[in-house]
Amino acid sequence: MARATLGIVVGNRDFFPDSLISTGSGAVLDVLARLDIEPVILDEHTTKLGAVETLSDARRCAELFAKNRDRIDGVLVTLPNFGDEKGLADTLKLARLDVPVLLHAFPDELDKLDVARRRDGFCGKISAANNLRQAGIKFSLTSRHVMPPSSRAFCEDLMQFVGVCKVVKGMKSARIGAIGSRPAAFNTVRFSEKILEANGISVVTADLSDVFASAGRLGDSDAQVLDMLEKIRNYLPAPNVPDASLRKMAKLGLAISHWAEANQLDATAIQCWTSIQQNFGINACALMSMMSQQLMPSACEVDVTGAAAMYALTLASAAPSALVDWNNNYGDENDTCVLFHCGNWAKCFIPSGKISTAPILGSTVGVERTWGALEGRTPAGPFTFARLTTDDTRGAIKAYVGEGELTDQPLDTFGSRAVAKIPDLEGLMRYVCWEGFEHHVAISMSRVANVLAEAFEGYLGWETYFHRPQ
Repeated sequence: MARATLGIVVGNRDFFPDSLISTGSGAVLDVLARLDIEPVILDEHTTKLGAVETLSDARRCAELFAKNRDRIDGVLVTLPNFGDEKGLADTLKLARLDVPVLLHAFPDELDKLDVARRRDGFCGKISAANNLRQAGIKFSLTSRHVMPPSSRAFCEDLMQFVGVCKVVKGMKSARIGAIGSRPAAFNTVRFSEKILEANGISVVTADLSDVFASAGRLGDSDAQVLDMLEKIRNYLPAPNVPDASLRKMAKLGLAISHWAEANQLDATAIQCWTSIQQNFGINACALMSMMSQQLMPSACEVDVTGAAAMYALTLASAAPSALVDWNNNYGDENDTCVLFHCGNWAKCFIPSGKISTAPILGSTVGVERTWGALEGRTPAGPFTFARLTTDDTRGAIKAYVGEGELTDQPLDTFGSRAVAKIPDLEGLMRYVCWEGFEHHVAISMSRVANVLAEAFEGYLGWETYFHRPQ
């Protein structure tokens, strides 16, 4: 993922000591440097101390931000003292960046409340928030009302905010490739392209026959085919996989990759069965896994909104995501279930996995046509789940997010699989069913539900259920 860039607005009010601004700006910039966040900030020669107070200051800051519009992911407004509430709002109105804004204020110290050393950021932040609200500018708040930049909590807030910025920026211009038609038996993955487009998410389509034809034009000894073949063999063990099947995988992988690059895609959703097995003779799972591992999510069964949720998770966590079925109960444990798919999860989810066949599909199309599925178990650890869908009757996108734990409880089955424990899983399943969500959900081995909830609802305007039982 690219390095984050934040516009920095330092608020000032002139009857507070200048030293508070100088030391405050320096403290914030030190934190940004440690976190590898690039700042776009006024210098002390452009405005007094590089801060914003007057309308003239606001114009200069807005001009600086406008020049860096394509680079700025979000804006950090920091108040070393009370700050000028109107100057802060004017800056953001004039800049018209339409990016997330984080509002931060410095704390006072009890032994420094005299005229020469007091900050009053506690009060100033309320006034700044009031003016941003009046101006219709969306903003985020730090986890504590006031906090020193040197605190661990501020660093965590800042990294969470960067995640929000990445999700908002990425989803507003996402390009998702849909390869093939939706399997006839899967009404559940139907979606509205028009609703997605209205929210900045474009869908690019391709017919499977075109992809097969592109793959068919590649020769067994072509250099790029041999290179792709080596990548597949080095990706995961492939015991017993016929050489002919591996070569088909290499050619299909190249065809998909070339098409994705030509269309500048961020994610794909593929008709992974049964046309690929019947007409090309392999499973696409390993290829989809490799794309997801490289942070270009690939979803099953042409689940475009599932791919969108995978992409949001990848943006938030800077880590691979997977699309899974809410698949099985786990005995009588009501807060535990089995997550499953034929076998296309990114390698990080199944580090001890292998390339094999898909037994369920094999029972109908022939096992010999299903080489390319992945088999493996996800290790224990935290995870975030997320789902996006288009609610066509309301003309809107809606979502749910939450977190849980992947466990190491026994599980005797095949494919890509995991055991998940989620507080009040029964309540979550009731919500999923009543609201008409799909049986697929995207997951990431991270804790970024807060990031997604804020990005989805706070900035993108999508109705979002955050599953966090008390």
